Amino acid sequence: MNQEFGQTTQRQKEIFIFIRDKIETRGYGPTVREIGLAFGIKSPNGVMCHLKALEKKGLILRESFSARAIQIINPRKGKKGLPYLGAVAAGSPIASVAQEDTLDLESLFSGDNHYVLQVRGYSMIEDNIQDGDYIVVRKQEIAANGERVVAMIDNEVTLKRFIQDRNQVRLEPCNSTMHPIIIQPGSETKILGVLAGVLRKC
Repeated sequence: MNQEFGQTTQRQKEIFIFIRDKIETRGYGPTVREIGLAFGIKSPNGVMCHLKALEKKGLILRESFSARAIQIINPRKGKKGLPYLGAVAAGSPIASVAQEDTLDLESLFSGDNHYVLQVRGYSMIEDNIQDGDYIVVRKQEIAANGERVVAMIDNEVTLKRFIQDRNQVRLEPCNSTMHPIIIQPGSETKILGVLAGVLRKC
């Protein structure tokens, strides 16, 4: 086993190569089910054990908001484009579903800390973000007051403007006909990234 894989087992090495090949050939990683079928692992927990081991050893990174959002920590050179992970709500939060696509935006937004989502809804139209637009998101877990963020609320994602004052945190739509989302104490809310760019098909 070469230095790239360190102390991984043979099976972990094979699963890592399978994940890397899927990402490089179609733009996003495999699901737990796909890995299980490929390696004859009947239990999802069995697959998760291997994924957790690969993540612990610094070979992969798993995103919580998409079943297929597995990333390679040190991808091989020459792969261009950003993973297209699916849709994000600009209205009521929706589940984000991975799509079979890759957008080649490296000339504009390079780096492993960016990804692409497609907007669904109209709550950001007064900020010139329309239903169907593609947004490039820079991964980070904190945001400055007023920044547009992708946030996860109770396992669903939404695009809103982040507003924090002394009394509360809220996610503001940019649509005067809609109400803000008030973040209640104890709610499971997490910032997944900050808006880096908007792309629109003509």
